[in-house]
Amino acid sequence: MKEVRIHGRGGQGSLVLAQFMAIAALEDGKYGLAFPFLGGGGERRGKPIEAFCRLSTRPIRLRCRVHEPDYLIVQDATILDEVDVLRGLKEGGLVLINSDRSVQHLGLKERYRVVTFSAERLAREILGRPIMNTALLGAFSALTGELSLDAVLRAIRKKFPGELGEKNARLAQEGYRSLSGGRA
Repeated sequence: MKEVRIHGRGGQGSLVLAQFMAIAALEDGKYGLAFPFLGGGGERRGKPIEAFCRLSTRPIRLRCRVHEPDYLIVQDATILDEVDVLRGLKEGGLVLINSDRSVQHLGLKERYRVVTFSAERLAREILGRPIMNTALLGAFSALTGELSLDAVLRAIRKKFPGELGEKNARLAQEGYRSLSGGRA
């Protein structure tokens, strides 16, 4: 089983990102479980929140928060100054951060694989809004191989049919392309 912890702010779509991951896992013939943690007033827009996703080839019975993730996704790099996002990350784990800054500029330790990607810039170009969860979903798919791009696109189109779904599917494809060396 692989575990993902997503750090974002209320209103950024962290739970939706976790849900898309779980739906994409189902589309890939796997199991997925997504849920949020909103404690401490995090349910208010702009407050730090966490969302979690578990991905497995076997049924998932574990329903507690993710304390030792394999993967971290950080939707807002300013959270790095407020929350210890790296807590519990497994040695050699992957950290995907929505930022146009370099890893060195963010000052993160090198014992993890850290990738920065300006998902927000891409979302503004395609959606006209800074809602970057589907861009990060595509990037996660490219970096980890845990979810196929086809499953990601099917999950998005199921949740958002029509024009909104197509724009979000394009955003996921561009996120994938950006971190897969141009493959799609």
